[in-house]
Amino acid sequence: MRCGEPWAPVGARRTLERAGERAGLGRVRPHAFRHTFATAVLDASDGNLLIARDAGGWASTAVVDEVYGPVDLHDPGFDAALHAVWGDR
Repeated sequence: MRCGEPWAPVGARRTLERAGERAGLGRVRPHAFRHTFATAVLDASDGNLLIARDAGGWASTAVVDEVYGPVDLHDPGFDAALHAVWGDR
């Protein structure tokens, strides 16, 4: 890769992987940044799907609502899914 050229997705993933290992964070998933961003925008906008859609560049509010919308953090089903995804169990 030459200076100023765009990165290939694999290059970005590998850079994040190495940085996560060096920092002791384990595996860093690039898509986690998108989730964190969407959640922060929804929190800051009091759940306004239009603001989140526009800020994140999504085509529809339905995607934002279905994928990033508010969930019941105390729901046992959600808790089990979260642990399964992040490999805590």
